[in-house]
Amino acid sequence: MLSPAPDPASALAPLAVRWVAWVAAHRQPVNPLKDHTGRHGGRHQPDDVWFLAGTLGGGVSRRCVVPAGRPLFFPAFCWWEVGRRDGPAEPVSHAGGHAELDGIAVPVRPAGSPASFPVRGFFNNVVTAWPWSVQVSCWGLWGLVPPPPPGPHRLSFAGHDGGRFRVEAEYELEVR
Repeated sequence: MLSPAPDPASALAPLAVRWVAWVAAHRQPVNPLKDHTGRHGGRHQPDDVWFLAGTLGGGVSRRCVVPAGRPLFFPAFCWWEVGRRDGPAEPVSHAGGHAELDGIAVPVRPAGSPASFPVRGFFNNVVTAWPWSVQVSCWGLWGLVPPPPPGPHRLSFAGHDGGRFRVEAEYELEVR
């Protein structure tokens, strides 16, 4: 008897929670959402995945070096709710997004935190806004790319809320 295929959302949700905590771990001047060049892309990265950031609105082009053997995880579109204690963030029903690695489409899938979770940040951080722990829940359209081979790669992703809010990021990656 074959076991059912794993639900992609259940695989992505723990990474989404970790991604929000990763963004919250940065002080304001080096926050990955506000990094215009990618020079801070390696800060606070975990050992098992490489997180990439979109923006707080609008587009950006970044360059960074990624260690070989790491999958790439990023939001084509995401949002979080601070202070929510009663469960996950609600999906944005009209949100959309897309991604490409080296001209090949990468699927973006919806996922959110199954429950709110504590995040500790810094004063004026874009996730927490406060230097103490707060409850956060998140939802988004996420991309997960298996570890790309060593060499240069171009990753682009974009998303929207179904209205005027749009994000777009283009990365020139050097995998070493």
